[in-house]
Amino acid sequence: MKELLKLQMKLVPELLTVLDMRYNILSNIYYNQPIGRRMLSNNLNLSERIIRSEVNFLKEQNLIDINSIGMSITDEGKDLLRDLKFFIREIKGFKSIELEIANLLHIKGMVMVPGDVEEDKSVLREISKISSEYIKNLLEDNIIISLTGGNTVKEVVDSFQATNEYKDIMVLPARGGMGTDIELQSNTLAGRLASKINGRYEILHIPDSLSKETVDAILNEPEIKRIFEGIKKSTIVIHGIGDATRMSHKRELNYEIIKKIKSEDAVGEAYGHYFNADGKIVYSLPNIGINGNEISKIKHMIAVAAGKRKARAIIAAIKDRKNEVLFTDEATAKEIYNILTETSL
Repeated sequence: MKELLKLQMKLVPELLTVLDMRYNILSNIYYNQPIGRRMLSNNLNLSERIIRSEVNFLKEQNLIDINSIGMSITDEGKDLLRDLKFFIREIKGFKSIELEIANLLHIKGMVMVPGDVEEDKSVLREISKISSEYIKNLLEDNIIISLTGGNTVKEVVDSFQATNEYKDIMVLPARGGMGTDIELQSNTLAGRLASKINGRYEILHIPDSLSKETVDAILNEPEIKRIFEGIKKSTIVIHGIGDATRMSHKRELNYEIIKKIKSEDAVGEAYGHYFNADGKIVYSLPNIGINGNEISKIKHMIAVAAGKRKARAIIAAIKDRKNEVLFTDEATAKEIYNILTETSL
């Protein structure tokens, strides 16, 4: 069957283009239902004429419903969407690509989902769903989970299906820090994840702008010290990855620190560490929960990051980490491969 499908794609290559488009349309409707045609058109950067034609086709196949409040996916559409996801992975050879990139990065593994998060925001929802299912399978009694803040990690937490199966799980923020958006703070996300897995959580309030001396003094407080010791003992760490320069400005670091980060050629940032292109930590915020020497001791490092513009940052942050599993989108994975091999995938 697989060989027959490959033959069909060679003879009629446009089939894959149509398949991709219809998968993206169904997926976008699924994650944003009910949704109108104009918003769907904007989300996918497709003309309203194309959307109208495709929507009519999907309606005729009983894959979507259309009413006054917008379009929604039918049960039949959900089943097809699930099957399409596996079909696309198979026909595009995702498994072999994932294995090759993981070997090039020297990491434990990677999973990519179809699409481009920079062109279709619903792709991030799919990445988050897949990664949350993976993490859920890692859960066990009496473990510590730490997680960073940010929009990507928030999506992972939001995708988590509630469970009461496990006992005495502690959820901690992977590093101290306070941001302006409380919904994206690691403290908030730790509490939200704990509520979904029937666990406990604790919080840290240590702003990024504090001096090292002040942070050192705070870390001597028994309660704070206890939490940081717990973070170091995490079984699972869930984190995003950002561009080093962008993150240094976003954290409102002072000019001297930003200058140092740039002078050290930092490329990526993750859980308070700034990495150069070789994966070396060139600067660390003073209020981090896991120092560089302890990263390798974590059993499961889960990186969830997507966007072609982040490709170099992702490589820098996870390169040579045997305990790391990366979840990303197809476009980012291909960009990572192109950078690592200097060839086009």
